[in-house]
Amino acid sequence: MYSATENSHLLDIVRRPISPDVQVEVEASPTEYEQVRQILENEESDYPKLWYDGSRNVAIVEGPPSALHAKMVGGLLSHILREVWKQHGLSDEVKDRVTQSTEAENTRGGTTRGWDGVLQYQDRDRDILMIAVEVGLSQVYDILRAAISWSVCALHCPLGIAMYIREGRRTQGPDLHYSSLEEENNAVADAEEDFRHQLSEHRYGPLVRNGVTWFGRVSQVILETYRLPEVDIPSDALLDPSKSFTIVDKGEFVGDDIPPNLRDVVLGDCIPDHILNGEAIVPTPVDFFRRDWFEEEFGTAMVRKACSRMRPRRPRAE
Repeated sequence: MYSATENSHLLDIVRRPISPDVQVEVEASPTEYEQVRQILENEESDYPKLWYDGSRNVAIVEGPPSALHAKMVGGLLSHILREVWKQHGLSDEVKDRVTQSTEAENTRGGTTRGWDGVLQYQDRDRDILMIAVEVGLSQVYDILRAAISWSVCALHCPLGIAMYIREGRRTQGPDLHYSSLEEENNAVADAEEDFRHQLSEHRYGPLVRNGVTWFGRVSQVILETYRLPEVDIPSDALLDPSKSFTIVDKGEFVGDDIPPNLRDVVLGDCIPDHILNGEAIVPTPVDFFRRDWFEEEFGTAMVRKACSRMRPRRPRAE
């Protein structure tokens, strides 16, 4: 196996350090993709992940998620799950079949993709996709749009959500040195307290420490949703800009004015009636973007990510 991929450009890319939340597209044959995928599987490595787009003969190498990335996906899907459990018309058996996953893989034809997060319904020996979420801090936005469009069209996902977080320009931080682990931990603890105080003044950054911007201002968080159409439409018509919803603009929360394409989404859309075995579900709007939820999730993840930058990237001094 290793001999067969000795001159593989894809394997060379996989072996390089990949920044969090980055996706790299590499031209590769299906055979080369399968060989490299098998190597990663044998090594039992969580990251990088490897997907394949058979329509373009492109392998997609995915770096690990950042703390902010994972926090937003998990928080959103957990919120929807709580709404499901509030429904009085559903039995506990049906509710238990609704599951959340951030490690999903799907294949259709010659194309394999992964989701950042999904809600699925367990129906006997198969999982029915209900909601797919794609989130990006640094990926090209078109990749997120394409992934959600593919999930909706090819996999018949009732609801697809693309969330794009555009981070402001960040000042390059200096090399950090600490004489001991205790000194390092104290410095990080002081920074965390300072960062949380800053968030009380401006909820979306920037976070600044010793004159250095550790996390730039978030200029926009754009969310797009699309429900499975009743009739077939071209895939390039999905997720058009008219369905976009800006949550944060120039550091201010603007999520109170929810547009119709999001406001009208109900639990009945998330859990299709035909899989409920005749049990009633009351159409209930899912308030995806509560201000308190967003600010808590986003603020906590920002502080955690900024604190991680307070630690040296090379071995500390003895």
